Amino acid sequence: MNTSKTKNKYQIAVVPGDGIGKEVMEATLFVLDELDIDFDYVYGEAGDECGQKNGNPLPEETLDIIRNADACLFGAAGETAADVIVKIRQEMKMYANLRPVKTYPNTNALFDDVDFMIVRENTEGLYIADQEELTEDGAIAKRIITRKAEERIIDYAFNYAKENNKSKVTGVHKANVLKKSDGLFKDVFYEVAERYPEIETEDFYVDATAMYLITQPQSFEVIVTTNLFGDILSDEGAGLVGGLGVIPSANIGEDGALFEPVHGSAPDIAGEGKANPIAMMLSAIMMLRYIGENEEADKFDAAILKVLNDGKILTRDLGGSSSTMEVAEAIKNNL
Repeated sequence: MNTSKTKNKYQIAVVPGDGIGKEVMEATLFVLDELDIDFDYVYGEAGDECGQKNGNPLPEETLDIIRNADACLFGAAGETAADVIVKIRQEMKMYANLRPVKTYPNTNALFDDVDFMIVRENTEGLYIADQEELTEDGAIAKRIITRKAEERIIDYAFNYAKENNKSKVTGVHKANVLKKSDGLFKDVFYEVAERYPEIETEDFYVDATAMYLITQPQSFEVIVTTNLFGDILSDEGAGLVGGLGVIPSANIGEDGALFEPVHGSAPDIAGEGKANPIAMMLSAIMMLRYIGENEEADKFDAAILKVLNDGKILTRDLGGSSSTMEVAEAIKNNL
């Protein structure tokens, strides 16, 4: 009798992009292939180099590959990031941007006990490029906040808290000055909170939140906020736990999901084998949880944790001298 476990099979869109995106993607796939999952990788092009070669940094063919996949792994985009990532988010209606801020050992973290999630609205607000225009006097940017989008992202945050055993959700805004737009966000936040009576709620102004992330980051569990505020606070959160080299992200929507590190293409070190692959790997772990492969995600996470705990094989940004693939090999060996 054959008692071997049948592997689950998934089609994954792989878009390495520019700069170190290619290196961290290679390292991540090297480890993913060790898991007890059957992945069918379909590669797509996007980014600066793609734009120079094809005249378009995000070809329709790449969008189709992402649309048809179970999930997408994205490496990094350079100067064309707004034309690539933002467009993918909009085309695929990826309204929720998730950025976990978690302490790992030997990462130069400022605190050893930080673990919270920033849930950022991804489709509107001030962070949409086509809502800017030049005028005779300078420029104008429109900030659009809709009840539908804010209710959707706030409900996502509360549901995330419920499903991940988090007990508190913090709404972040600037309703004392932006009384109509952020006033709406605050009103909707407490309306949605009524559906989750078991979850503790609080709200802070964004400037106060920026201070509290430095003075009391342990008090946060899930933060939900608008697009631009979420982007800024996420990078501040990265500074708490060792930098962008250990910060993953997910873009979740109605029509698909994309997982990427937030460190960018880093052209100054591209091609030198110095890039830290852990943010890309943690993004892949978020992908595994998205497709329901929690057991394999736990194994991957434990393998990363062991390498970091040992502290012997680290990239330069974490104080070591190991290469991108040396880190990947050590993590793979731990699997």
